[in-house]
Amino acid sequence: MSARLVLVLGGARSGKSAFAQSLAERAGGGVCFVATAEDGDEEMKRRIRRHRANRPKEWETVELEGGIRLGKPPTPGRVVLLDCLTLYLSNLMAVRGLDRTDESGASIPEEELERREREVVEEALSLVERLRRRSRLLIVVSNEVGMGLVPPFPSGRLFRDLAGRLHQRLAEEAEEVYLVVAGLPLCLKDGENPISGERHGGLKRTVDLIGERRQTDGKTEKDAGEDPGAG
Repeated sequence: MSARLVLVLGGARSGKSAFAQSLAERAGGGVCFVATAEDGDEEMKRRIRRHRANRPKEWETVELEGGIRLGKPPTPGRVVLLDCLTLYLSNLMAVRGLDRTDESGASIPEEELERREREVVEEALSLVERLRRRSRLLIVVSNEVGMGLVPPFPSGRLFRDLAGRLHQRLAEEAEEVYLVVAGLPLCLKDGENPISGERHGGLKRTVDLIGERRQTDGKTEKDAGEDPGAG
């Protein structure tokens, strides 16, 4: 049986990671953080160190091998927080060669491109499903990248399009979906509260969540942990 799925979307430095972390903390019980980032350079190493410092020390951490493979699965029955899905998508695109569609004007044949696109989306959905089967609540954090300027390169436009398709598939399956802007969570899809078990309409849930965020402002910074996927 699959666990409840909560999808948290937002732009860079929107407060989405901090909001998702607060959901995981308030759910109670053990939490496992699934990290998708790799410490490939000094900047990312600093981000990962800062991200780790902002998480409770008792949380379990699982890092994807090579940024794509779930080697050691989370301990069963925990709340699982995956942050972030778009970085995982980017890693999958690199493995499939979809990050090189504009090098020297070269392009992948249309049929082959469509096949790889489908594989990437299905692989991302497969990871989410595997985590749902091992958890009692799965919270997925992802970047909303479709609201800005059109990317100037084909690979950037492909990344934007795949992220949009993936978000639509996940939003359809999720019990709750939130969009976080300026540290404020907006409930896009309402369902049973993953913490209390109560049901709220979208507007009421949004108002309640904003009130909860204000109460905790003095304890944690809203942008804490906003380095996507950092282990």
